[in-house]
Amino acid sequence: MRMIKEEERHIEEGLLDDDNRLLAEMILPSRLKRMYDVLSARTRYITILTEAVDDPHNQAAVLRSAEAFGIQDVHVVTGAAPFEPNKWVTRHADKWLTVHKHSSIERAIRHLQQNGYQVYASYLGEGTIPLEQIDVSKPTVLLFGNEHRGVSEEALALADGKFIIPMNGFVQSFNISVAAAISLYEITKRAKQAAGERYHLSLAEKKEIYEHWMKLSLSPRLRKMVESKMGGRND
Repeated sequence: MRMIKEEERHIEEGLLDDDNRLLAEMILPSRLKRMYDVLSARTRYITILTEAVDDPHNQAAVLRSAEAFGIQDVHVVTGAAPFEPNKWVTRHADKWLTVHKHSSIERAIRHLQQNGYQVYASYLGEGTIPLEQIDVSKPTVLLFGNEHRGVSEEALALADGKFIIPMNGFVQSFNISVAAAISLYEITKRAKQAAGERYHLSLAEKKEIYEHWMKLSLSPRLRKMVESKMGGRND
């Protein structure tokens, strides 16, 4: 198949090589460009952690907001209900994300902190700071808790800080899906300016995700055929 300009650019940047170029040749140039543009704005500098968010609608809405604001990773600790986001709400946004499931909130927070993140929990009690005062000069996790109980005491004790979204009405809190969307809008906007190039994915991360997205864009039959030609490599 004839080389196209989109492929040429991606080869020059290191996203395509002899191992995955066959995938690109199966995808329309306009689709490749769309994936490239989205990938260029993706980040792991900011991420989300949810604790015991049980409602499938809320699970899905958080994923959709994360994807919309360019967040690649979402971390999940399940509660009373399994993590089964409502597909009508996600509109397939979740398939472009990397969802990490953890067995406990302690393991989730420790894992993220050991990987260089500071964890800020959404909380209505004492000791909080306004959302806009979170220091975004370092990688940050926003933690949201159960719809009714909020973030657990264990999570609050392990978190690096607590934040609140300032409100001017009679109600005390937003629904978790709304809170996540507002928080991501504010945090990603400031983090892009504070972090500069650190905000974006590394070339290795981009290449891995790009290849995964290209496979997702193929029909199961084509994907199986291409993976066979690529030596049976799987994600």
